[in-house]
Amino acid sequence: MVSRDNSSTSFGTAADVYEAARPQYQTEAVEWLLEPVLSAGRRPRVADVGAGTGKLTRSIVAAGCDAIAVDPDPAMLAYLRTAVPGVPAHVGTAESLPLEDDSVDAVLLGQAWHWVEPVAASREIGRVLRPGGVLGLIWNIRDESQSWVRQLNSVVSRGGALTMFDDGPPPVADPFLRLDEERWTWSRTMRRSQLTDLVRSRSFYITATADERDGIDRDVAALFDELGLDGTATIELPYVTRAFRTTRPNR
Repeated sequence: MVSRDNSSTSFGTAADVYEAARPQYQTEAVEWLLEPVLSAGRRPRVADVGAGTGKLTRSIVAAGCDAIAVDPDPAMLAYLRTAVPGVPAHVGTAESLPLEDDSVDAVLLGQAWHWVEPVAASREIGRVLRPGGVLGLIWNIRDESQSWVRQLNSVVSRGGALTMFDDGPPPVADPFLRLDEERWTWSRTMRRSQLTDLVRSRSFYITATADERDGIDRDVAALFDELGLDGTATIELPYVTRAFRTTRPNR
């Protein structure tokens, strides 16, 4: 991943919180991303770029693929090596991959494409993909159709992904053309402590000053009080999973 600032490499300082707070990826969505290579009759080799603590890596392995993890943050990769033992893990970015030409069947990025420079990343991913290989992009996005989620996003920042989607589908460049998209709606039962950790797993919070974090904590606590979230009370946090895929044309 590459950020316009240092935010994309900030997550390692909160790897434990990130792992506990962030949702898993929907099985159906990951299988849809990989469908073109899963049907090829051999075990696909798949790179998870921007792998973080390995949430998407685990889904790739569960789908029957050999996974390779790539992330710019050594601290996140250290967590991943424990969480997903046996998966090769390398420091790298979408724009500079530690992989050979034509060496993988798919490259997936979870919660990550909005961090990259799309022209350079598209070119580099096209280099490492085999002909007909898949570029897959996926996000779990809090559903802003509910007012309390809009309130939460107003406190913690909507994030780079939603800002990107305001302008349309994720931008890709040569050698990739049109992106196909699918969506899944679902919800996650959350307690106050889990929602607090979710906020604290965001780069917006991690990179804030101590005073800024105190202000975010106060505003979030006030919202949770308003929602009646205390003790063992729970709330359904709605998500939309948006997945996009395209294939590398034959050269």
